[in-house]
Amino acid sequence: MKLGILDQVPMPQGSDPSDVLNDTIELAKSAEKLGYQRYWLAEHHNTNGLLSAAPEILMTRIASATEFIKVGSGGILLPQYSPLKVAETFKTIEALFPGRVDLGVGRSPGGTERTRAALTDSRESMMSAFPRHLDELYGFLHNELPKQHEYRMVKVTPRTGSAPPIWVLGLSPRSAKLAAERGLGLTFGHFINPDKWEETLRVYREHFKPGQFDEPTVNVCVFTVCAETQEEAERLALTQDMWLLSIEKGDSQVHAPERLKEQGLTSADLEKIRHNRRRMIVGTPEKVKTSLEELSERYQTDDFLLITNIYSPEDKKKSYELIAREMI
Repeated sequence: MKLGILDQVPMPQGSDPSDVLNDTIELAKSAEKLGYQRYWLAEHHNTNGLLSAAPEILMTRIASATEFIKVGSGGILLPQYSPLKVAETFKTIEALFPGRVDLGVGRSPGGTERTRAALTDSRESMMSAFPRHLDELYGFLHNELPKQHEYRMVKVTPRTGSAPPIWVLGLSPRSAKLAAERGLGLTFGHFINPDKWEETLRVYREHFKPGQFDEPTVNVCVFTVCAETQEEAERLALTQDMWLLSIEKGDSQVHAPERLKEQGLTSADLEKIRHNRRRMIVGTPEKVKTSLEELSERYQTDDFLLITNIYSPEDKKKSYELIAREMI
């Protein structure tokens, strides 16, 4: 099974941002030694606890600190940016680290309407232009814009012979169809919402046309917490459970277990936690392996990105280590 990591770079309560970013670099170095194949960085803006606002910079820093693990974005908010600028940024990273770059893109607005406006300097929303932006991004990367295109004579710098593969982050049949018709990879966000998986993957595979990839290519991202015992895994996962509840209230820091003990959980909170557990795997290395194998059978892919947003950096690193020893 191909395993990678998706990192939102969550900040534990009371931590220093510089320390958290340095922990991210150390985690990526550890992941490479453990045999993980990819390390992707998310993109989030205007939060108090998710530090991956500039995944391109973190990708370059991590690639510089490692030797062969692939680095990628999970994913660039394409509607908020110029496809040319995204292409130039990723061609530059590709030139620096040939064959080690993945370009994951998504249709997300990047947060609230105010945040989106700040990102685009109040430009009119371009969400509906995502299909066109996707085509232009591919065209710029591969110098394949149609002859009649108004930007046909604009060439991406640097003009390298290779370009990073594009992955479309999707949760719906609409996103899946866009990726399929262009021969791009599909990243399914089980960790966000696994409900439409069957229709989404069916549409992707039914509509796939060879392009960047010769055949349908899917990876799946899932929340995962692993420890040596089920009891310990549950204890660690509580900080992630509570983090997901806090996100809905505008607080994206991961809070310390001690603070969580002070918070009372309502019946509604408990129900929400149970509902969110559909998005994650929590358990011993053996349980994680069995659960990933079950998801592999469901999604018909052996390619997974794991995301672990728990309080302690040491426990997070240990979680990834235990999974790697069991599965890689």
